[in-house]
Amino acid sequence: MAPRKHGPDFSLSKTWEDLSKNIREIQNHNASNLSFEENHRYAYNMVLYKHGETLYNGVRNLVIENLETLAGEEIVPTFPTGTSDPSMQNDEEDVLLKALRKVWDDHRSNMVRLGQILKYMDRSYTKDANVPDTHNMGLQLFLDHIIKPPIKDHLVSAILSQVRHERDGESIHRSTVKGCVDVFLSLEVDRDGTTVYKRDLEPVFLSESQDFYEKEGKRLLHSCDGPEFLRLAEERFEAEASRTNHYLSSQTTQPLLQVLKDNLLTPHLESVISKENSGLDAMVDNSQFDHLSRLFRLCRMVPTGIPCLQASLKKSIIRRGREINQVSLGDDLGDANDAEDVKEKGKGKAKASALGIQPAVTWVQDVLALKDKFDIVWQNSFQSNRELEITLNDAFGTFVNQNEKCSEFISLFIDDNLRRGIKGKTDLEVEAILDKTITIFRFISEKDVFERYYKGHLAKRLLHSRSASDDAEHNMLTKLKIECGVQFTQKMEGMFNDMKISADTTKSYLDHVSKTTAPEIELSVTVMTSNAWPMTNNPSACILPSQMDKACKSFEQFYHSKHSGRRLDWQLNLGNADVHVRFQDRSHELNVSTLALVILLLFENLGDDETLSYSDIKGATSIEPDELKRQLQSLACAKYKVLRKHPSGRDVKESDTFSFNHAFTCPMKKVKIGTISNKVENKEERKETLERIDEERRYQTDACIVRIMKDRKHMKHNDLVNQVTAQLTSKFSPEPMLIKKRIEHLIEKEYLERCEDRKSYNYLA
Repeated sequence: MAPRKHGPDFSLSKTWEDLSKNIREIQNHNASNLSFEENHRYAYNMVLYKHGETLYNGVRNLVIENLETLAGEEIVPTFPTGTSDPSMQNDEEDVLLKALRKVWDDHRSNMVRLGQILKYMDRSYTKDANVPDTHNMGLQLFLDHIIKPPIKDHLVSAILSQVRHERDGESIHRSTVKGCVDVFLSLEVDRDGTTVYKRDLEPVFLSESQDFYEKEGKRLLHSCDGPEFLRLAEERFEAEASRTNHYLSSQTTQPLLQVLKDNLLTPHLESVISKENSGLDAMVDNSQFDHLSRLFRLCRMVPTGIPCLQASLKKSIIRRGREINQVSLGDDLGDANDAEDVKEKGKGKAKASALGIQPAVTWVQDVLALKDKFDIVWQNSFQSNRELEITLNDAFGTFVNQNEKCSEFISLFIDDNLRRGIKGKTDLEVEAILDKTITIFRFISEKDVFERYYKGHLAKRLLHSRSASDDAEHNMLTKLKIECGVQFTQKMEGMFNDMKISADTTKSYLDHVSKTTAPEIELSVTVMTSNAWPMTNNPSACILPSQMDKACKSFEQFYHSKHSGRRLDWQLNLGNADVHVRFQDRSHELNVSTLALVILLLFENLGDDETLSYSDIKGATSIEPDELKRQLQSLACAKYKVLRKHPSGRDVKESDTFSFNHAFTCPMKKVKIGTISNKVENKEERKETLERIDEERRYQTDACIVRIMKDRKHMKHNDLVNQVTAQLTSKFSPEPMLIKKRIEHLIEKEYLERCEDRKSYNYLA
């Protein structure tokens, strides 16, 4: 069926004349009196009578004509005059951008009306003719006749200038800029969807932003302190994100922020962190958690940020730690370690019993305070970041192990707390102290050194009944077991077991002697298993007075009756005794070491003016010279002088003589003499300790190699070294050379043999 024709006979010239006249009226905003049906019929008939091309081109020309008119009348007159007055420049740019938006809104409104009229043309002609429909034709014509030089250049310049004004702190009309940017975003310049914004505005904007922030970064670095730089930098990031979200395009957000990262942060972060008096160190010292939080947020934005922060944190902690080490190791700690060598010079002096370990306690407390400081920063400002936690622990481990006495210091600190430091504290407070100590213990790389010191200090606490709390002792042992395994605490648990068995044994012995003839001396004996206690197995050289010797033999007889095949070696240097002594004015109960009691008993039956020479005492007791001098110093040269030394002085010489001090007085009924606390080792003692540790390490390395080779039978040298290192790392870090020497030793002992390739070994059963 043929299409139905509307109206009277068709006249192309008449139809187009009427339609074009009405289109101009629409463009001049006089469409209210026009008939939509009539205009639609004009366009319909032109297409129907095969004049679609004429209609399309005619409409196109009318749109071009209108756009050219609008450009000349509305936009060009608003071009900025190039004034240097910022306020006038801002106003002129604002007028230009508004003019563009006005023309765009006008053009778009016209194209909507034309599209309604030309619906039939769009449906029947444009597809077949392969030309844009009315809407797309309008966009293309606007792009060709409005967004072109010099209008486009002025628009881009105005937008960039508005951004500069805002970056400099001036106020702009964001909605005006957004209106122009929206036009750029609506106009595509190719089939890939690239817009005018993406092609003409964003690249220039990013380039100018790069120049701006390159200069801004340098300016802030030289004019601001650390916190101020960080604050302004973060404000810049927030401002740029706001800018792209409010009047530019969200597609520019990431490229723009990358410009800031590359030019404002990355080149200057390290300098800001290391700024003197305002960098990382100052922020930590002044507990500026907000500034540190901002620093962390900014560091996370750039790839080099967290590594830079890690390096600075490690450097800061190690520097602070070295200062702590220098303070604790600045003097020869062995010179004044013996508490009995300290003169009391008036009130306000520390007690002698505390002086020997004070450097150790102070060092641990300083390390704990430093750890607390950085833990608070890590939690409050660094969001408990795992990477930074590893860095903090690594830094603390570095400087802690740079202190060659770290193991001894930590053991002494625990000893001090378990002896007297926990008195008056709640269970939670005690738990907190022990947990903090374990925190530092984890940093120690040579845990076997700590183990040796801790066993020694624990033994003295147990033997001298100095532990303030058995629960705290066992709690600490449990924590060490969790950290290092059962083998680490096995001998320590054996010591506790010996103490329990010894208490039962002593009770049984006292029950036994109460039924027979009781000795003059009441004994309380601790029977120590030789391989569990860190004491020498050599019996103390000493000739006991008859009454003491009789008591010892009485216990030996009782013990051997219960345990056949066992040998008892008396460690008299580890014991103590309570003895009642009558002086001129009153009697006192003295608590002295066992060896001191042996010496005192030599004066029991002497006359008031009689003396004993050093040689007499030595011959009567057979106590080793060094130990004898130490005991005589405690009795005659310390605070409580129950003996008199002739001539007087602080050092005991072989030419000295001694007499009983009948005139001794003291307000206290019970007096402790010669109770010397644990102390930091001097150089000679430390040398001896390290030699013993080296010897133990050789044995441990031998045992480890044999265990591995017994299981594997055959191994290459490098694989064996790696396995041994991995197994021993929990106690100490073995040097490859040590492992190699021990392998050679085991080859000589025929536990291993070297293979023909000279690079591997066989186990010899």
